[in-house]
Amino acid sequence: MKIIALSDCHYKFHCASNADKESANKLISFLKSIPGKYDLMVLSGDIFDFWLEGKFTVVKQYFPVLCALSAIKESGTRIVYISGNHDFWFGNFLSDYIGCEIHPDGFTLNTDGKKIRFEHGDTRTFNDLRYQLYRKVIRWKAVHKIASFLHPDLALTIGSRFSRTSRQRKDNQELVDKKSKGLKNYAKWLIEHKKADIVVLGHSHQPVWETMGNGSYLNCGDWITYYSYVEIDAGKPALKEYNIKNEQI
Repeated sequence: MKIIALSDCHYKFHCASNADKESANKLISFLKSIPGKYDLMVLSGDIFDFWLEGKFTVVKQYFPVLCALSAIKESGTRIVYISGNHDFWFGNFLSDYIGCEIHPDGFTLNTDGKKIRFEHGDTRTFNDLRYQLYRKVIRWKAVHKIASFLHPDLALTIGSRFSRTSRQRKDNQELVDKKSKGLKNYAKWLIEHKKADIVVLGHSHQPVWETMGNGSYLNCGDWITYYSYVEIDAGKPALKEYNIKNEQI
């Protein structure tokens, strides 16, 4: 089985800067190159910078990504979408209209003699207590209910402010190191306790490929700085970087 996993693309509904536009264009180009290449695609959270979905509405600016995902699905690739800390208020659009399988907290796959665990990772940074409090508040059902009564434009504006706050925390090197350490410790625990042979996470925005005993820990990195992703072919993992000129290096 050939698998691809990516996370932390943070595709924005409003690309205000040239850097945002460059990231968006690279992501679309990459997704368009995928149909027919993989058996399974795992979207490991924060693909969108802020997901908002109403009973009859989705964000129109996300149309290019949604079309690309639909084409990947139609090519025969199974798509698993794991909730992140920016894209978790899912309704039925991605499952019913794109064909994604939604897994809020992670996904385990047994294939080619390997047990592979995929998660976003935000629930595993136990040493980041401030974030854990933020996560509980933002995922509170009452908050989602209140947001559902707001006009979509207002809800997006408020959501983008929360998103910016989260990204600003990401830029703090101390917090980046704290996330990375927490995720590494979690992956190590899974492998040592034989819960997984390969652990694939996101959230830290730091691409990682590390051997741990008889297992491997990989972090997808991001599509803001690194344009990196994880590929697993016949049970053999690799960390790769996308190059828009050569497709990949």
